[in-house]
Amino acid sequence: MDLSAFDTALAQCPLVAILRGITPAEIDPALDALVEAGFKLIEVPLNSPDPFTSIERLAARAPADVAVGAGTVLDAASVHRLADIGAPLLVTPNVDLEVLEASRERGLGSLIGCLTPSEAFTALKAGARAVKLFPAARFGTGYLKDIKSVLPKQARVMAVGGVTLDNMAEWHAAGIQGFGFGSNLYTPGTDAVTLGQRARALVAQWQRLERA
Repeated sequence: MDLSAFDTALAQCPLVAILRGITPAEIDPALDALVEAGFKLIEVPLNSPDPFTSIERLAARAPADVAVGAGTVLDAASVHRLADIGAPLLVTPNVDLEVLEASRERGLGSLIGCLTPSEAFTALKAGARAVKLFPAARFGTGYLKDIKSVLPKQARVMAVGGVTLDNMAEWHAAGIQGFGFGSNLYTPGTDAVTLGQRARALVAQWQRLERA
């Protein structure tokens, strides 16, 4: 699978929209709202209703510079199904070597959930394109600094879990290189207008922080 769109998206706007609980009927207007706001990475967690139908619709509709895929990926079978429908983004809450091996085999861009330095090193060694500190807010920016002090300088670390518009600056100052936004961006039933408003605010804040 061509990962150029994934790599470009991660470089341009490393913010992941986590649409947990979304239904296939909602996916088209949600995608349009997020793309208009500037999001380049969009995931549908696999514990959402009929997730692969939503992801397949995303993959067919998303612009070439937007990478879409699945979150809460827990097994290799799901990795292969993602690859078969042309969705390059794979996000996990944990480190699973079978999932990473399948991701590497099929050429998917993997964002792997980690908490400890051991997990982060394991994920990076197994081919993770980036690691996400999860759950981030419960451990805080001091913990992030401790982990980053021992990771390779080129390793990309993102924060997911409890990150909001109000604390993005604190995390950015601590050296984070991207975020995933879940319930503060989308909860089941959020309409496309509200989703777009929230998404634009998050993208604008990221851009401000990067320019500072």
